[in-house]
Amino acid sequence: MVGITGRIPYMDELDSRIIQLLQTDARQSNRELARRLGVAPSTCLERVRALTRRGVIRGYHAEINPAALNRGVQAMVSVQVRPLSRTIINAFKDSASAMPEVLSVFVLSGGDDFLLHVAVQDLDHLHAFLLDQLSKRREIAGFRTSMIFQQVHDAAPARLPDVLPRE
Repeated sequence: MVGITGRIPYMDELDSRIIQLLQTDARQSNRELARRLGVAPSTCLERVRALTRRGVIRGYHAEINPAALNRGVQAMVSVQVRPLSRTIINAFKDSASAMPEVLSVFVLSGGDDFLLHVAVQDLDHLHAFLLDQLSKRREIAGFRTSMIFQQVHDAAPARLPDVLPRE
């Protein structure tokens, strides 16, 4: 687990267990989390706050079913931009992130520069998104679309090493 700075934040067994429990259920109260860990609520709260300050915990979110919001068609769109420059990459990343159809933006290396996870109402809306939002952009040299038939979500928490080394 490497932070933005490239440093590995120190984590002991309690920190790892906190992360594991929060990945399983981020809505549990501090009191419940402390009980499950066998520590005082004040100790638990301070550890969670420290993990947040250090950037290990980046936030909490609700997992939403796109189909329940009338966005049942999902696709991955691989995008190549030209010319390759920091300015073009940052501008496209910001623009794509603001598009309501785009769930996630990944900046890549290799043949594709971006991977967009999009969700729309139906195939007509996907086609309109590709034509109206992507194909008209000057910096886009090409894109490929792969439909998502099924998404298997691994509800199990990410496997963490027992303890990460001290810096």
